[in-house]
Amino acid sequence: MIYYDSMSEINFNIDQRIVYPSQGVGRILEIFEKQFNDKTTQYYKIYIDVSDMIVMVPVDNAAMLGIRPIVSADEALAALESLGEAIEPVTSDWKLRYQMNLDLLKKGSIADIASIVRCLYHRSKVKELPILERKLYDSARKLLIDEITSATGKNEKEVESMVHAKLEPLGAIAVKKPLLDPNDDDDDDEFSDEFGSSRDDSDDEDEDEETDDDAMDDDDE
Repeated sequence: MIYYDSMSEINFNIDQRIVYPSQGVGRILEIFEKQFNDKTTQYYKIYIDVSDMIVMVPVDNAAMLGIRPIVSADEALAALESLGEAIEPVTSDWKLRYQMNLDLLKKGSIADIASIVRCLYHRSKVKELPILERKLYDSARKLLIDEITSATGKNEKEVESMVHAKLEPLGAIAVKKPLLDPNDDDDDDEFSDEFGSSRDDSDDEDEDEETDDDAMDDDDE
């Protein structure tokens, strides 16, 4: 179990589904009090689906950490639709881009999460993402899929397909890398060597046949 240091009202109920932006979609298991140095603090006990982990968060810190209820089905579908919108130019400085998107993730609205997914997906079609950005993209995409799944009642596979369908048109305009580098002659050389070898063997056989025929002619004479 993880405890977060603490300071708002109890916004959530037991069994309520919530989004914890830095952790994932979860469920309030319990609301309890814990005493430290004669001070009583209320905590949410939250089960996080994706990590199969329980976290303890002070009730007063929930808003600061971006913890919020699952959005409505209409809001979830609106976020899904936004994935297909035109992408605005983003900085080529990946460190700056990473920090901007990380700040959006901390804000944690479903629109912000969808924006991160759209931005980084599009960028990945231009150039492979650095490891940190790839992890951020994977986290944001998983969070978006999980929230849309919870909000709409659709199954996860269906939502994954819907997300991909909205994102793919953006990538369709990108030039895809060929499976084989046209300047790489290794395979051609290998094929040429093999073909050349069999051709040489064939030539040798023809020469042997000609020699044998000549010898038979000599014997006949």
